[in-house]
Amino acid sequence: MGTDAPRKKEYKLPVKSKRVEDFRPLLESLDARDELNEVFKNRISKAVQLLDADVPLYPNDFEKGDEIGVVAAAHEPLDEAGLAAQDRTFRLAGRIVALRSFGKVAFFTLQDSSGRLQVFAERDTLGTDAYSTFKKFDIGDIVGVAGKLFRTKTGELTVHAAEVKLLTKSMRPLPEKYHGLKDVETRYRQRYVDLIVTPKAVEIFKARTKIVRELRAFLDTAGFMEVETPMMQAIPGGATAKPFITHHNALDMSLYMRIAPELYLKRLLVGGFEKVYEVGRNFRNEGVSTRHNPEFTMCEFYWAFARYNDLMDLTERLFGHLARSVTGSDTVEYQGQPIHLGPGWARVPFHESLATIGGIDPAVYNDFDAAKALVEKSGEKVLKGEKLGKVQAKLFDIFVEPKLIEPHFIYHYPTEISPLSRRNTEDPTITDRFELFIAGREIANAFSELNDPVDQRLRFEEQVREKEAGDDEAHRMDDDYVRALEYGMPPAAGEGIGIDRLVMLLTDQASIREVILFPLLRPEGAPGS
Repeated sequence: MGTDAPRKKEYKLPVKSKRVEDFRPLLESLDARDELNEVFKNRISKAVQLLDADVPLYPNDFEKGDEIGVVAAAHEPLDEAGLAAQDRTFRLAGRIVALRSFGKVAFFTLQDSSGRLQVFAERDTLGTDAYSTFKKFDIGDIVGVAGKLFRTKTGELTVHAAEVKLLTKSMRPLPEKYHGLKDVETRYRQRYVDLIVTPKAVEIFKARTKIVRELRAFLDTAGFMEVETPMMQAIPGGATAKPFITHHNALDMSLYMRIAPELYLKRLLVGGFEKVYEVGRNFRNEGVSTRHNPEFTMCEFYWAFARYNDLMDLTERLFGHLARSVTGSDTVEYQGQPIHLGPGWARVPFHESLATIGGIDPAVYNDFDAAKALVEKSGEKVLKGEKLGKVQAKLFDIFVEPKLIEPHFIYHYPTEISPLSRRNTEDPTITDRFELFIAGREIANAFSELNDPVDQRLRFEEQVREKEAGDDEAHRMDDDYVRALEYGMPPAAGEGIGIDRLVMLLTDQASIREVILFPLLRPEGAPGS
């Protein structure tokens, strides 16, 4: 005895057509997520009607000939007579982001990557059938437009459409014009929507591209060569940070996502390249905050026969150049504070900054027990086995760093927290290292490089002891890097600049997530997301 096959669910749409069946996968997925509502039903109904009228939803035969922003900028100065004298048909393509219909005529705003422009569509020009098709278009649809420019009665530059062709039917409505994506998490998770409806977001990422481009051009002009080094490493090195671990099946070996490219770039100095740089991703298994994303972008560059103070001079010139290129001025405003990025930055020794900026008595920061007590009183922990230099660094983070609003080079860091830096000739307890702080945060780290293989091995061994004592961020032993130094690395200086924080500074953004297109988030629907 046979059984009846399960009946397909009937979806009641405001249209009758066999083409409804084409959209069953979409209807079922929306229904399963409790998203199937009248807005979706209306959009699907329009798509069905378009298909019934033999209008394809996703054609690829429209030839775009012009960029909206270029057309608008070139013709904004012209009056109606000047526009009429041109007698030129423009071919534009983009997304409908606003639409006002008045029966036989309609105005809509067309947006592409270069800008926005108003379009006027009317039945008398398009024809009855074409205008009827146009009436089934929605905000969010991507269309091609052909037409000439004119000015409306209010003087707005407008395209008088002779053709409006559907190129992509949007099944989901965009957020309302005046509300947009207000939920910050949704903005980051659905960046593709954020970029459509938030012009400021678009400008931030265009600025980011320009910053990186100008950074590369500056270093290229200075004689540096761009290179690429491994992102998966057998031994993570170049920074004190906890790495991400992965596994290579064919070789049956653990690998680590790089925490820094430093040790490979310095291997290239050994090989004879004298000026190298790399712009790329680093990965550190750390917390997420307004200043930290586990996947971030760095620029590191290394300069043979140079010293750390040479990099101070270079960095001042670089940041001034970037500020002028992006903002047009040496002075930028960050979170309501003007910051001068022209030459003449403050240069303060590390220990001196604890006293003069942090207000800590030298008798306190030079005594382990007193420094430890002050750190713990401030709510931070001091781990077992940490030495005075590490405790002083925590005092710096608490009492000094937040006060460094204008650019400050803080230099001569303790040797025990600088495992890759060259010792100072006069005082081996400190290194020829600096960090750059602007707007209360670290932007760059640099130093004269340690090229003594014996000293480097001893420093690595000390780091290994710290790791065995429980420091997850301590550096590992890298015998091959020490071997490279044994062949001879020239005296050199190197620097790493955090691109994300640099973009934050130059675009006035308080959160790192605003300057990363797709920041790391919990999976949608997971606890805490």
